[in-house]
Amino acid sequence: MITKAIETTFEEFTYKRPDFEAFAKEFQTALDAFEHAHNAQEQSQVMRHINDMRSEFTSMYNICLIRHTMDTRDEFYEKENEYYDQQMPAYQGLVTKFYDALLKARYRSELEQEWGPQLFRLAEMSMRTFDDSVVELLQEENKLSSQYTKIKAAAKIDFRGEEHNLSSIYKYEIDHDRATRREAAAAKWQFFEEKATEIEQVFDQLVKVRHRIAKALGYDNFIGLAYDRMQRSDYDAQMVARFREQVKEHIVPIVQELYQRQANRLKLDTLKYYDEDLRFPQGNPQPQGEPKWIVAQAERMYQELSPETGQFFRFMQQTGLMDLETRPGKATGGYCTFIDQYKAPFIFSNFNGTSADIDVLTHEAGHAFQVYSSRDKGMGEYVWPTTEACEIHSMSMEFFTWPWMQLFFKEEAGRHKFAHLSSALSFLPYGVSVDEFQHFVYENPEVSPAERNAAWRRIEEKYLPQRDYDGYKLLEEGRFWQKQSHIFNVPFYYIDYALAQICAFQFWKKDQEDHEAAWSDYLRLCQAGGSRSFLELVEMAGLQSPFEEGSFVATVGVIRDWLAEAEV
Repeated sequence: MITKAIETTFEEFTYKRPDFEAFAKEFQTALDAFEHAHNAQEQSQVMRHINDMRSEFTSMYNICLIRHTMDTRDEFYEKENEYYDQQMPAYQGLVTKFYDALLKARYRSELEQEWGPQLFRLAEMSMRTFDDSVVELLQEENKLSSQYTKIKAAAKIDFRGEEHNLSSIYKYEIDHDRATRREAAAAKWQFFEEKATEIEQVFDQLVKVRHRIAKALGYDNFIGLAYDRMQRSDYDAQMVARFREQVKEHIVPIVQELYQRQANRLKLDTLKYYDEDLRFPQGNPQPQGEPKWIVAQAERMYQELSPETGQFFRFMQQTGLMDLETRPGKATGGYCTFIDQYKAPFIFSNFNGTSADIDVLTHEAGHAFQVYSSRDKGMGEYVWPTTEACEIHSMSMEFFTWPWMQLFFKEEAGRHKFAHLSSALSFLPYGVSVDEFQHFVYENPEVSPAERNAAWRRIEEKYLPQRDYDGYKLLEEGRFWQKQSHIFNVPFYYIDYALAQICAFQFWKKDQEDHEAAWSDYLRLCQAGGSRSFLELVEMAGLQSPFEEGSFVATVGVIRDWLAEAEV
């Protein structure tokens, strides 16, 4: 593959809508050549050509995705996004044909020796997730997912005479003044209350169309299809259920202790839902500068962390591969994607003046550094690993950057570390709540929106017993989940954060003990990309599987002790 030289910035990257009819014709010609190849070397050569074609198509898709989310009001990229909503299922169909040819290849054993078994495992799972008969249903699923994104991106929240979106309001939700927090939370949830019926209708349609897709493909329900879509080759829903139980057994009690300590620090009898994100009475630590200053500190941090991260971050800056500040019309949240033709990761976020700016920057930089490290693996499937492995890179990078937190927070660095580590631990019960909720939803696709909400409230009470909604009816009825984009856009992804968090905690512990050894393991993991399955990558990095009984105990015990001894 000939990669375009990076002599321009992302702003100047060329976008051209692919002619899908011509693309499909060329793709089929390549498949025919693959089938009629005379030896394994010829088949490998065709595989590289097919990979180049896919790289060109997905690069255009990702440039469109980035520019659309940078400004969801841009009419040109809105139309282009609609085009991909329609064409991606057909593109998936072509890739499925490639996988079918791969699995039936005359020289499969030689190809598997050259490319490794993971590509063939991915192909087998992907084959189960697509058939031409479900293309229209997949298009409908994409359309509904985009609809939810647009609902949230269009949020206009009036707060004390200022207009905010769902990102910028957050700094008031963690204000040190309780009345401000309560008012800001009410303002945000007022938006969701006004949109509740519309959001529930979108989700109800999503659940039903996903169930129809699953049934058409021979699954009992969407859960099996979702696991195959997520490319989970070495664990299943039963193992995940046991993982959730381990979180309930080992993590929930510690988190409840942390919430009680938090209430004591804040001098509150009980924490309300709008108190949970405020860690300290004087307010949470905040970065001591504007976005450009934050990036300058990050540049120094990555230069000092390692030669590899220094080179990586210079590339990101020089090529304009970060859009960090929130603004009207910009999609919510943060993500990292990869533009293969330019070998370029892209970091997208919504800075809002809180410590979350540093968390999201280091988190997404972990993703970007990994894909930058494995950008030359030679096959698209190996550039990224499966998503739960991806989240190890991002969450661990948050911890590897701890020694530089004083650059961002100055004298508040210690409190930031306490808040960061305790928040990471506190996330786990919420993460498994989202996962258990999705299992309920797709095991029972015909239940009403009200029954789904009631199920969320039951699950929430199981894992988050401290949650007190202060009589807010919308949330008491179980609608908190409606803010979580993953539930709508990437179903069953959320447990990946919880699995990866356990692995990232192990890197945190190893880094405390021997930084050089820990960084060496992390770098090896990043460079491996997606060439192995999740549990194989975990083993390669010298980590213990989060599915092993009692795997939490040792690491979480160290974290508990560290938090107990921290002076905050």
